Amino acid sequence: MSERPETPARYTHGHHESVLRSHTWRTVDNSAAYLAPLLRPGRSLLDVGSGPGTITVDLADRLAPGRVVGVDSASVVVEQATALARERGVENVEFVTADLYALPFDDDTFDVVHAHQVLQHVGDPVAALREMRRVAVPGGVVAAREVDYHGVVWAPESPGLERWMDVYQQVHRGNGGEPDAGRRLRGWALEAGLTDVVSSASVWCFASDEERAWWGDSWAARATQSAFHGDAIGKGVATDAELRGIADAWLAWRDAPDGTLFMPHGEVLARA
Repeated sequence: MSERPETPARYTHGHHESVLRSHTWRTVDNSAAYLAPLLRPGRSLLDVGSGPGTITVDLADRLAPGRVVGVDSASVVVEQATALARERGVENVEFVTADLYALPFDDDTFDVVHAHQVLQHVGDPVAALREMRRVAVPGGVVAAREVDYHGVVWAPESPGLERWMDVYQQVHRGNGGEPDAGRRLRGWALEAGLTDVVSSASVWCFASDEERAWWGDSWAARATQSAFHGDAIGKGVATDAELRGIADAWLAWRDAPDGTLFMPHGEVLARA
């Protein structure tokens, strides 16, 4: 069991509908392709920070009849993920509420331990990786993928989105997390004692009319309605008027025919 940090990090995005809407888009193909070649039917897998469960259920489909477990600290998304698995008829997966620093599993339990967009939100990512390593079988796979916000680029140029980046960085760091986790992932894995660490990177691209509408609408709502809005005001990082201006900038990007956004991610595959 890993020690919890003295000051736990606060999840920056919260669980507003606009956040969960974007999370349910995620699948193995668009969010864990680097792990796909190692997925074999019959293997067991733990998905840490599984959220609404779309990646987890997809993983379970590929690993059946292997046991797959998704854990998350928020009971509301555990319930949503459980309902998704039931709806899709996937029977080899279960979801439980758990603490990442004290996973309720014995040592050497899972063939694969996976986390997507989790380590950026915890106060001690190295301790989290050590706990993931603990529940992996000797020689098992520990896999993680994290965004790098300072690497995000967009077109056309937008002072409003530049302001969004500044506010986001301050809010995320103020909550105890690391918004540029992608570039630090390999270092964290090595510090956690993982071996055979293989690094890779991949990029989400939002450019089509449908993609811009989906991503732009999501962030416009987050800027004015989600936990991010309250945190930005509460920490004195931005005013309500500024956040509404950021929302307008997202909507303007959404409506720009040449609107494009690249979001890079760091990835690691390692051995326990």
